Amino acid sequence: MKNDEFAFFNQQLAAMLRDGIPLEGALHRLCEDMRHGVMRDELQLLEADLSRGVTMADALAARKLPELYKRMILIGVKSGDLPGSLTMLADYLQRQNSLWMRLKSLMVYPCIVLIAAFLLALFLTYILSTFLWGNFAFLANYPHVPIVWMGLWVSPVMLGLAVVAALIAVSVPSIRRQLRWRLPTFKEASLAQVASAMVLLLKNGVPLGDALAFVEQLEQGTIAAGEIGEWRGRLASGRGKFAEMAASSRVFPPLFVWTIAQSGENLTAGFQRAAELYQARAMYRSELLLYSALPCAILGLAAMIIVQILPVAGTLTSFLSWLGSGD
Repeated sequence: MKNDEFAFFNQQLAAMLRDGIPLEGALHRLCEDMRHGVMRDELQLLEADLSRGVTMADALAARKLPELYKRMILIGVKSGDLPGSLTMLADYLQRQNSLWMRLKSLMVYPCIVLIAAFLLALFLTYILSTFLWGNFAFLANYPHVPIVWMGLWVSPVMLGLAVVAALIAVSVPSIRRQLRWRLPTFKEASLAQVASAMVLLLKNGVPLGDALAFVEQLEQGTIAAGEIGEWRGRLASGRGKFAEMAASSRVFPPLFVWTIAQSGENLTAGFQRAAELYQARAMYRSELLLYSALPCAILGLAAMIIVQILPVAGTLTSFLSWLGSGD
């Protein structure tokens, strides 16, 4: 289930709980309207376990649901405000979906252009190679032509390697998670995601140490996880101020740390400001890159065509001069 659909599901669930409908009945009614899939199966099994009297903690532990979702349900049950927790979670999912949809659209267009450039380079190389050797076989005796023929294949080979690298980066989760914290626009989106998750947990009364541990678990396998672990260690050693906790940060920029530290003891407000700031920055960068993608792609394709044709034109000109000189 997509984030926007899951957010709508939780908004409906929260509204039904506020109207006094038991959780089991609300889940049963909502699952009937969902399309078939893994999420529906897991929620139906959760509803069945709860109907048999299984405790919420045990029922959630057996289900393959997102960890953040399971944690927020437990927090809502413990605090006595499950609808409030579900509403906050739905808002969080909607914000994340809006941001990541823009970032995904930012990734799709360059990948399409890259593949199109690769196919065009193959086509041009085939046409030029066939044209030179098919119609002008006597050019094989000219010493520069074999070099040009090999040069024609440099562009498609390089573009092919770039396409393979892009597909690997997109399809391998571990590589994708690492790149998410290294590419500027995606890093700012990740900073907004971390801050939003902290807001969600702290607003529901989760202690700071536990909230950091949970976000560290969510970011497992990235460079951010190690640094959040260092924050927890400093917090445990008595450095309770966020500026001290996040001192000499290598992953999180100084502005992120400063924005949160300025809130003093109200870290929830600080993380909220950081989430809004970096979400706005990520949205701005993604819009800027999307608007610049088309002209850059056109220039790139034009440059590739020129690179393909110029050596051939130069060789033909040189060959004609060679014939004219009688060599």
